[in-house]
Amino acid sequence: MGLSWTELLVVFGVLLLFFGAKRIPEVARALGKASREFKNARDGVVNEVRRTIDDDAEKTEDGGSGRRKSSSDAEDSK
Repeated sequence: MGLSWTELLVVFGVLLLFFGAKRIPEVARALGKASREFKNARDGVVNEVRRTIDDDAEKTEDGGSGRRKSSSDAEDSK
């Protein structure tokens, strides 16, 4: 779903009308910065989920139940 050249020209024309020629670089920089921050945050969440999944998989491979012992479990084993 890409934009054609005519659609890009219309978008640029609307931006020019709304913000003026002097503010377009500022707006573009702000959009780029926001996009970068969003991408970094998304990557952080994805990495955390993958790390959690990998940790759970390692616990399962080691024969662990993947859960911590509660105080009632500790009393039962005595």
